[in-house]
Amino acid sequence: MKVVSIRIAPNYSFMYDATSASTLSYYDYIIVGGGTAGCPLAATLSQNATVLLLERGGSPYGIPNITKMASFGAALSDLSRSSPSQRFISEDGVINARARVLGGGSCINAGFYTRASDEYIKEAGWDGRLVNESYQWVEKSVAFEPSLGQWQSAVRDGLLEAGVMPSNGFTYDHIYGTKVGGTIFDQQGNRHTAADLLEYANPSGLTVFLHASVHKILFAIKGKRRPKAHGVVFRDATGAKHKAYLKQGSKNEIIISAGALGSPQLLMLSGVGPAQHLKSHDITVVLDQPLVGQGMSDNPMNAVFIPSPLPVEVSLIQVVGITHFGSYIEAASGENFAGGASSSPAVEYMNNLDETTFRGGFILEKVMGPISTGHLELRTRNPNDNPSVTFNYFKDPQDLQRCVQGIQTIEKIIESKAFFRFRYEYLSWPILLNMTANAPLNLLPKHYNPSMPLEVFCKDTVMTIWHYHGGCQVGKVVDLDYKVLGVDALRVIDGSTFNDSPGTNPQATVMMLGRYMGVKILSERLAN
Repeated sequence: MKVVSIRIAPNYSFMYDATSASTLSYYDYIIVGGGTAGCPLAATLSQNATVLLLERGGSPYGIPNITKMASFGAALSDLSRSSPSQRFISEDGVINARARVLGGGSCINAGFYTRASDEYIKEAGWDGRLVNESYQWVEKSVAFEPSLGQWQSAVRDGLLEAGVMPSNGFTYDHIYGTKVGGTIFDQQGNRHTAADLLEYANPSGLTVFLHASVHKILFAIKGKRRPKAHGVVFRDATGAKHKAYLKQGSKNEIIISAGALGSPQLLMLSGVGPAQHLKSHDITVVLDQPLVGQGMSDNPMNAVFIPSPLPVEVSLIQVVGITHFGSYIEAASGENFAGGASSSPAVEYMNNLDETTFRGGFILEKVMGPISTGHLELRTRNPNDNPSVTFNYFKDPQDLQRCVQGIQTIEKIIESKAFFRFRYEYLSWPILLNMTANAPLNLLPKHYNPSMPLEVFCKDTVMTIWHYHGGCQVGKVVDLDYKVLGVDALRVIDGSTFNDSPGTNPQATVMMLGRYMGVKILSERLAN
């Protein structure tokens, strides 16, 4: 077990506000998005090249809403322009959040750290040895073994009683059964984020600008066989415009790591996307690429709230049941649990309840994959505005079936001997379902009552667990090396390239991918 000293914010000499950027600058690599993938990628590339990392948000350091586990949920409820979390509502009526801070989603998530399965790694075509080394590089700095309290222990034992076997103890690995996963919160309850991975950067090779909003990628077209990315336009907080260009050199590139919403959005704003859609926004088409913004998926999450007669510890996701039928069972408890397992309106709803009602936790299930997909479109030409995104939750009947089986497993946990002390006997299973169904979890109309099948409960109470992905998928928008098809000197490296969400929770794999691709790109750079 790691012993962690009291957290002191790193004093990064290479980090500036974008207002101090010159109007024109040149680098070997320009990375758009200092998030879960962008930070490890920038730290790695800076070892042997000059790197500009542009982040639209601010620094995560010294902000209790980000750094303290006990104030989890507060960042998601903060709707101000300076919030590290930007709320968006999908066309499906589910309230969601995207990160707007250095460190990305790792600054506002519930902290669970777990690797992708061996099958996932094989299917992605990744080199297993380098994947393993890259995970270990990340874990050295940000991953910890959690201390399990009584409530999480009861959920773990309840999962085993419910038949989610075997017991796999504490592990980062994705294996069937019940396990305790890692966490990015240390023993003192301090969050460690992807921004901490910048500690490994070469300070003379890296420049990070905060509050730098990238408006478009610039392409050189004249005399080129294919459009070639060669610069970016970004604006600082005052609205002043800056341009950064790639230095001369065949290996230099622009890399978009702006997340599953930001990356397809930026490609479209830059003229790479479905031609008709771009023309409708008066955007000059650089490349007609109809698959940009397609394949958007969000793993549906459904939870059951269980009031507890006993006080429970504050915990975010620590235990997971990985089932054979394709649903992952997780849990969160204590006074901040509403943010841990639910969407922001639930946080507000729970905050208005009296304290005894508030005591308890959520057991939730997340559908793996998912199979259902949707699409993303621009609403405006402003990169700071949310695009329009539709996830089509439960469009595929198999996703709905997995949700039903997940909810049935939650019932078995709640009815288990292990969990008995943490529930009121008079609150029967139908009452618990009804209580949950009546909470304002999303913007969808309510139909569910206890006489109805669980399929209706799943559809009525669907929420997000913030694992959305797609929009720039491998084989459709980028190749196996994450190079954007049809243009030169441009890659996308982040969760927008995924066809499925990796593991039970993706952050470990997104950080790993940043490191992994950084190592690969550098070795290609140094090869000739």
